[in-house]
Amino acid sequence: MTVYQTAFNALFSINMGYQSGEKILVFSDLIRGDESITESDRDRRTRLHQTARELAAFADQQYGNAAFCDFPATAASGVEPPRMLWSAVFGDTVIEQLEAAGLMDPLLDKRIDAAGLEHARQIVLNNKQSVADIIIALSNNSTSHTNFRKLSCHAEARFASLPHFDPEMFGTSMTVDWHALAARTAKLVEAVNRAEWVYVECPNGTAMHICKQGRHAEGDDGLLTAKGAFGNLPAGEAYLAPLEGESHGTMVIEWGPTAKLTSPLTLTVADGKVVRIDGDDPLRQRLEARFAENDNCRNLAELGIGTNDKASRPDNVLEAEKILGTIHLALGDNTGFGGTVAAPFHEDYVFYQPTVTLVMADGSQEIIIDNGQLQL
Repeated sequence: MTVYQTAFNALFSINMGYQSGEKILVFSDLIRGDESITESDRDRRTRLHQTARELAAFADQQYGNAAFCDFPATAASGVEPPRMLWSAVFGDTVIEQLEAAGLMDPLLDKRIDAAGLEHARQIVLNNKQSVADIIIALSNNSTSHTNFRKLSCHAEARFASLPHFDPEMFGTSMTVDWHALAARTAKLVEAVNRAEWVYVECPNGTAMHICKQGRHAEGDDGLLTAKGAFGNLPAGEAYLAPLEGESHGTMVIEWGPTAKLTSPLTLTVADGKVVRIDGDDPLRQRLEARFAENDNCRNLAELGIGTNDKASRPDNVLEAEKILGTIHLALGDNTGFGGTVAAPFHEDYVFYQPTVTLVMADGSQEIIIDNGQLQL
């Protein structure tokens, strides 16, 4: 019996709303030999992979019809996973038809056009009976912002994404009162959707004017029970894709995805893109390399606001971005939640003690977070 049995039960019964006879697919990724990671992160990722195996075994024993898939980690979050995972989720028939139509490589490379994507959707939809019903993504790198994830949900799979997850979270942020969190998140989403601009200011010097015009905020509340539902676990955020080409200001990054930076980086944003980086932390070189590979990685992709009162740890972005009263900003791909910029990259950065002001079409303003305290 796994030490996480109670948490595993809650995951399938509350978060995913398992129904008898449904197919479950759990996947994880393996540390590649060429990766340079800290010993603490190696330990976490080793435990993550083992826990993913345990979750799949638990589901198969408890419900039947569950499978596990693993593969070498992708280069970054937002990169398409390999064909073996596509086959495990969609079935060989779908993959064969995508290959025959010349769509597989463009999907994997994120260079598929609108017509090709629609063709791929039809192939998946015509074979949706072969697609997994519940997908638990316990890979270290996120597959949220991928064609793979979007097509899974198009086939009505319910998809839980847990990138950078630490199994210890099953005893912390995953113990939140999910229904109270859902109500809090819905109230916040309703407020944000009254605005046309969002102004964010933090004590560390962050000051961003974020354009919401024409965009709709959504909530990630962890209740992934509807057909085609998608969200993070642990959950707890209101989020939106800012209108491209409009946002501007300064982002002062103090925390990376898994650790505090050695010194802050200051990112200057103009016309919706990062145009300058100041600072010495190694994250600067990594970001500049991404920008050089694909200019779309500069895109200000997301504004999120945390709503999980059980989340607390700043050293793991999956949980950190859900901390009640924080905000996070992401760069790169935003096509999965209302944006138009595709990129093989999506990375979030969390900002603490923000003051968040909504600016309405008539110029009126409403402060919804004051120095990290929710005002709704």
